[in-house]
Amino acid sequence: VLTRQILRLESPDSGRIEVDGEDIVPLDDFQLVPIRRKFGMVFQFGALFDSMSVFDNVAFPLREHTKMSRREIRDRAMQRLADLRVDHAAQKLPGEISGGMQKRVALARALVLEPAILVYDEPTSGLDPVSSRLVDDLIAETSSRYGVTSLVITHDMASVFKIGHHVNMLYKGAIEASVPPDEILRSDNP
Repeated sequence: VLTRQILRLESPDSGRIEVDGEDIVPLDDFQLVPIRRKFGMVFQFGALFDSMSVFDNVAFPLREHTKMSRREIRDRAMQRLADLRVDHAAQKLPGEISGGMQKRVALARALVLEPAILVYDEPTSGLDPVSSRLVDDLIAETSSRYGVTSLVITHDMASVFKIGHHVNMLYKGAIEASVPPDEILRSDNP
């Protein structure tokens, strides 16, 4: 629900949602277009098109939302795949690569439009502990390399302590705590 409201796919019952100091709650769909372009989304299970190659999955947003030439699209998509070390799989279908590689392809697709904010929905869900820590490293590296703000929705507390700078703990639909990760460890709140 929080993710859908932040992206304004759903309106909150009350309150404000501020993006760059602007309350986006009262905006209509037309007014939301430039706001939504600030966001990239990495879905829990990648949400890759299984009938399209890895390259075409990453190029898709550029084809749909820009007026870039075929060459510019190819160059940008291949650069993002190379940045995330999956360019060797460009012509494969998502079902032909590992779950970890699918997560990297999904991240490349989210980054290809150069958003200011990346929203991750349970990025380590379904991954083994080693792969989960690799995804954490990828999130941290992506934030640093591209200068994007990362909003990570997760139940994986190891990820929270590894990559979090600020944590909002939700309980029954309300923020129970909004603190740096180390304060969570010192809390006596179960």
